[in-house]
Amino acid sequence: MIFGTRRPQMSQEDFEELADKAPANVQLELVDGRLYVKGDHIEVDDFEELARRAPEGVKLELIDGKLEVKPLPDQRHGAVVMWLIRLFMRLRPELALYPEQGLKVGTYRKGHAKADAALAPLDHFVDQEGEWADADGVLMVVEVTSHDRDTDRRDRIDKVRGYAEAGIPVYLLIDRDNDTLVVYSEPKDGTYQQNPSYPYGAMVELPAPVNITLSTEKLKDYAD
Repeated sequence: MIFGTRRPQMSQEDFEELADKAPANVQLELVDGRLYVKGDHIEVDDFEELARRAPEGVKLELIDGKLEVKPLPDQRHGAVVMWLIRLFMRLRPELALYPEQGLKVGTYRKGHAKADAALAPLDHFVDQEGEWADADGVLMVVEVTSHDRDTDRRDRIDKVRGYAEAGIPVYLLIDRDNDTLVVYSEPKDGTYQQNPSYPYGAMVELPAPVNITLSTEKLKDYAD
């Protein structure tokens, strides 16, 4: 089991390329491998332009008003997401679990999160323009934690709030640090009212509007 692994979020080379392409009024800093905006504020339009210009392999998010670099997934992370995709193809064939789905979330939709997966009806995002889709109609989002220093704040705090504020009915957090699944549901006033936790191997109830039970024994094969 790996706890508290500290990995730089961005290389110096990627930072220099991103800073060179940033909008004229956006000044970036790289401190100890972490990306910052000078003044700690970035407008949504500037963020979207910056995200479009990001180097290959660099995925940016705007969470709770702060610029974030989403860690690149490792192989076990990808295996967990694929396990879920295959399950939903069988259990809810009228829906699709879209990997790496960009969503507008948070208060007044000023947040932009790249969910590891988003559950919605087939073709739900077809008519949406751009990388960042409206969260309306999304039934569930999924995040699988990465072994980086910002996972605790990003996946267990900021995204919980952002997804609840967007009114997404269910947020499934697969927490690889302690081999658990947390099911957040019943968003109200920007807060999920329910958040039961289950160990790997448990039968996990995903409430309405998802309405399925996950057998999670397979996740033990992906434990670190």
